[in-house]
Amino acid sequence: MSDDNRLVFVGATDLAGLLRGKSFPASERTSRMRKGVGWTPTNVQINCFNTIAETPFGALGDLALVPDPEARLTLAAEGEAPALDVMLGDILYLDGQPWEFCTRSHLKRALSTLRGKAELEVFGAFEHEFMLRDAVPVPGDSYSFRGFRSAQAWAEPLIAALRHAGIAPDTFMKEYGARQYEVTCGPTMGVAVADQAALLRMLVQDITGRFGHQSSFAPILDPSDVGNGVHIHLSLRDTDGHPVTHDADDPHGLSEPARYFIGGILAHLDQILALLAPSEISYLRLTPHRWSAAFNNLGFRDREAAVRICPVSNLDPAKVAAQYNFEVRACDAAASPHLALAALIFAGAAGVRDRIGPPGVTEDDLSLWPEDRLHAAGMIRLPQSLSEALEAFEASDAVRGWFGADFVKVYADHKRSELKVLEGLDTAEKCARYGEVY
Repeated sequence: MSDDNRLVFVGATDLAGLLRGKSFPASERTSRMRKGVGWTPTNVQINCFNTIAETPFGALGDLALVPDPEARLTLAAEGEAPALDVMLGDILYLDGQPWEFCTRSHLKRALSTLRGKAELEVFGAFEHEFMLRDAVPVPGDSYSFRGFRSAQAWAEPLIAALRHAGIAPDTFMKEYGARQYEVTCGPTMGVAVADQAALLRMLVQDITGRFGHQSSFAPILDPSDVGNGVHIHLSLRDTDGHPVTHDADDPHGLSEPARYFIGGILAHLDQILALLAPSEISYLRLTPHRWSAAFNNLGFRDREAAVRICPVSNLDPAKVAAQYNFEVRACDAAASPHLALAALIFAGAAGVRDRIGPPGVTEDDLSLWPEDRLHAAGMIRLPQSLSEALEAFEASDAVRGWFGADFVKVYADHKRSELKVLEGLDTAEKCARYGEVY
């Protein structure tokens, strides 16, 4: 097909965590990378259920969604599936300045803040869980060969597509939950960490769809079942690219900047949780004994910690330093990966700047601790609903400083419009609605 007819899709993740955008003829790619495609401010208030929240923009204003040549994915046509050409971009004012509600621009600003305040860069990857909504559950297939084999026909094209897109595949497995799978990719730097997460989600749904499946990254599909988490693995590097997360003399292997970065995340976690776990059903996952996160704690190899220090298996000190990382476990795929990562980096940068140490490393079931013991240890129970999380988000001076007061209001209005759509539904019905969207 000629470039006059072949289409390129350019998009950005929005406040609902969805990839929205426009397409243009491939023959116009060069000019569109300069001028972009037109975008409407009120689009920011389209929630995940396709209703429009209260908007300060009305019918006014014009913006440009400008493709980034460094964030591109192409796939050749295969069978009845046409070729795919996707670019991620930034939403800008017509004079080229970043728009205050562009998720990718917020991430770029957060990375610049960390670089300027602490001379640090972020190296990391998102780890995703998802389910096939149409698959018939098979008893006993958790982590099994049978579970792997049943998915191999679409999993291998997925791995090939990831590799072709420049996303280094790491592992794929049949997860614990019925119909649940996990795909991980190798780490990368900066904005690409979130870009690759957005592209991975798109690829999973595109390729499983080609094989007749309905995949969903929704936080939880069945109130009685396990949930789908997103674990954000992070490590720090200096501006020359050298790893600076590990310190062999620390009891848990963390360097001073890594400890303060984690301390900043945990000190602000309740205030940014509405960005990390932004659906009403997200809070069904964030409860004790669901292998997610219910408290703002730092754990050593603890899969119920909000931030978990991950194990490394190589005894070579140089390789340990390169591999050493921690993961944030209080996130799911209803979140924009760009907004979630921006929030974590802003909080981490504040921790480094203000030398905020994390609470002591825990290896206990914190749900058994009384509130006074949690308080004495510097920990709290995280918000237990989206409404509660939004209240903490709106009340935070730090969040307003990082994202701007206008953004805070628009985001809160966006999420409350989502909650309004769900009024009158029971929990199972809410899970089903989100399952269709994500």
